[in-house]
Parts: sequence; C-alpha cells; structure tokens
Amino acid sequence: MHISEGVLSPAILLTGALLSSGGVAIGLKKMDFSKIPEVAVLSSAFFVASLIHVPIGPVNAHLVLNGLVGLLLGWMAFPSILVALFLQALLFQYGGLTTLGVNTFIMAAPAVIIYYLFSIPIKRGNSTITLISGFLGGALGIGFSSVLMSLSLLGTGEEFISLIKVVIVAHIPVMIVEGLITAFCVAFLKKLKPELVKA
Repeated sequence: MHISEGVLSPAILLTGALLSSGGVAIGLKKMDFSKIPEVAVLSSAFFVASLIHVPIGPVNAHLVLNGLVGLLLGWMAFPSILVALFLQALLFQYGGLTTLGVNTFIMAAPAVIIYYLFSIPIKRGNSTITLISGFLGGALGIGFSSVLMSLSLLGTGEEFISLIKVVIVAHIPVMIVEGLITAFCVAFLKKLKPELVKA
C-alpha cells in the first residue's frame, strides 16, 4: 500500500505531509512514557507485516495491520506508523521520503477512525461482539486506506483510474486476512491483557 516516489503531484504530497504532521502532533501529545513500549511493539509489528509485498503498478499490496494498531493506540497510531514507514523507506526503499506524509496519512487516518468505531464495542462487548468488531476493524482499516490511496492517485491525474480499480480489487483478499488476524489478536489480548484494549 506504499505509493512510490515520483507518482503523486506536489499538491497531494504537501497535503499529505500537513495532515500527517497534525496527526503525529496529536498522537505525541496523547502519548505518555508508559505507552512508549506499546507503541514501539506495534510499530515493529506494522513494520514486519508490511515487508512482504505484491507489486501492483506504482503501489504494493501487503499486510498492514493498521486496524489493529488503531484499536490499541488510537491517535498514537500516527507516530507509530510514521516511524515504521520511515524505516521501511530508509532501509528497503518501500514508498519513499517524499511520499512519507501521504503514506502515513493513508494508513494512520483509517487506524484512528477504526479506534473510534470499534474500541468501545470490543471493550464492553461479549466474545462474539469482540470478534465481529475486531474483524470489521481489521477489514475496514484496509478498506479505508484503499479509498484514501485511490483519492490520492485520482487527485494526481485521471490516468490512474484503471490502476485504482486494480488496487481496490487486489486489496479485497487483504481485507479478509487482516480482519481475521485482527479479530484473533483483539480476542486474545482481551483475555490475556484486557487493559490493552480498553477504550
């Protein structure tokens, strides 16, 4: 789901950088010292999950786990995802430094949305509601990211319309896999360490 260097227009790059800067600022403000290990672990999980890529033109399909990151971190997903994407761009040339702001927003903004939609049902619901909310959180995290990626490409030029269709279709199986992984993880964490999934 990384957008490569040289694809997006300067206006889209600047907009993504500004939006991500705001998100990171809010996330850092909400992060206290006790949360740093949790943010670091989830940033590492995001980093590792994103290493296996299936190229689709100028973008890649891969596991993201932004729904899980959002459910556990809320706004702190922005700095967590930013660090992982920065290291991927630096070490493996996934995405790029000029697209770092856009890529961060594409993956972190849906994470925050998922937090507000599903963290309370996961915290207060029974095991069935937790599993359903976890699945929807994981799947919709990827779905929302696909939409934001499509809007970024569309904002750059209409020549990307055919690619946008491919990107959306290619991420449908990823949505299902992410939903299953997120459902399992939140159900497991709720039993083992319920304080991690508290709203």
